[in-house]
Amino acid sequence: MTEHFPVLILLVPLFVALIVVLLGRERPDQCWVTSLISLGVSSLISFFTVIAVLSGKVQTLRYRMGGWPESDGYEVGIELRVDILAALVVFAVTFVGFVNTIYSKTRAGAEVRGKVPFFYALIQLLIVGLCGIVMTNDAFNLYVLIEITSLTSYALIAMGNRRAALSSFNYVIMGTIGASFYLIGVGYLYIKTGTLNIDDIRMVLEQKNLWEHQSIIVAFIFIMLGVWTKMAFFPLHGWLPNAYAYAPSMTGTFMAPLMTKVMVYVMIRVMVRIFGNEFVYSSQSMWGEIVIWMSVLAIVAGSLLALARTDIKKILTYLIVAEVGYMVGGSWLANGVGQAGAFYHILSDAAMTFCLFIAASIIVLRVGDSRVNAFDGLFRKMPLTMIGFTVGALSMIGLPPTCGFFSKWYLISAGIEAEHWGYVCALILSSLVNAVIFFRIFERAYFGKISGVKEDHFPFDSDANPDIRIKEVPWSMLVPLFIASGSVLLLGIMNRGLFEWIKTALKIMNT
Repeated sequence: MTEHFPVLILLVPLFVALIVVLLGRERPDQCWVTSLISLGVSSLISFFTVIAVLSGKVQTLRYRMGGWPESDGYEVGIELRVDILAALVVFAVTFVGFVNTIYSKTRAGAEVRGKVPFFYALIQLLIVGLCGIVMTNDAFNLYVLIEITSLTSYALIAMGNRRAALSSFNYVIMGTIGASFYLIGVGYLYIKTGTLNIDDIRMVLEQKNLWEHQSIIVAFIFIMLGVWTKMAFFPLHGWLPNAYAYAPSMTGTFMAPLMTKVMVYVMIRVMVRIFGNEFVYSSQSMWGEIVIWMSVLAIVAGSLLALARTDIKKILTYLIVAEVGYMVGGSWLANGVGQAGAFYHILSDAAMTFCLFIAASIIVLRVGDSRVNAFDGLFRKMPLTMIGFTVGALSMIGLPPTCGFFSKWYLISAGIEAEHWGYVCALILSSLVNAVIFFRIFERAYFGKISGVKEDHFPFDSDANPDIRIKEVPWSMLVPLFIASGSVLLLGIMNRGLFEWIKTALKIMNT
């Protein structure tokens, strides 16, 4: 049964996407329940997949679609491959999708009126695309799944307010350019190797010693450019801030934690699995140095652009740009700690971004304003929401015991080991800027004066101050926030064991 887990993770949401659309014609009220059950099942399967690969019973799960056998030692059909790293990312995708579906119960009807069945169907397809990207072992099939993910993302973003359509169009343009770059790179690889299977590409490159061939170098550059565009690596980030800020809140809370992180995983896998560390770090050392300085620029620019914003959603979107710089820089430091730290940051950044976006969406819903000055005295009105927001913010700053502290610790350690002081300084500067951003918000939320409130009374004295009665959102929105903030702390507590698993998996992947 275990060998069927990879395909089941894809088939469950794929079939439910069709069911939800058909169900929406007669019983639209059942779409949410159906989607929740689907993603709950997928999350359970992905969890058992993680257990299977971590327990050592099965180091790598492989599933041949259609049962196509090998031909002359090469894979002919599409293959799904799940190792420790893929299993962790797939679980993150399905679990975030499940929790986000709980969150969407209250908001879907209000934000995407008349389109609820299509919204949930698109979410299911987006889950299929993201999980497929992580698990596929075929370079061209990876392109197809990237496009499935992109098309569903365009539609989900366009369901937002009036500015969402233009934001989605900008995303279409940049997404198409990125996908084209990736496909050109895959084309060069296929011309030289005659195969699209990722393992077989690596085998042919080694057997024929094609590492120094110009076509392989060009293929690597094109693939990197395509992946960087998709992950919004500065200065290719232009599509991201408006897309996430103007999308429906349920779309933003799902896409922000996952889209860029999955593409960072793709970058790491291409570097390690297809081309290998020796090619990336030794043969292309000059390019590696350039990429690290680009990541330094991304970290500094993303942090400063966030500092200059007064809209909470725009602040968070620009922080994502900086976080992408963290992960790209760590991946290119040419040491194992950097690669493992970058992957650990994929998981930790997904958790803290999810936490912050849910909290921010709840606050904007209740307050009716996304500007930071609307946070005045918010802790006294929404204490539970602000506690969840604070956990995510402290992780983004990098304070223990949150996962953000440990991921930054590993990345800074890798920078010191590589003696790349520019990258180390950029990480420290970014943390300081994050502290300024979030402590400015804390000052307003915890100590700000609420208009019309008598400050000589106890802060929660609602009889004396009717304007400060607690006005929290429904539990269907608070529970996902608590789960997200809990995951931030749990990943921090589990950091050492998780980091060692990641290092081991990366060594195996490079062989």
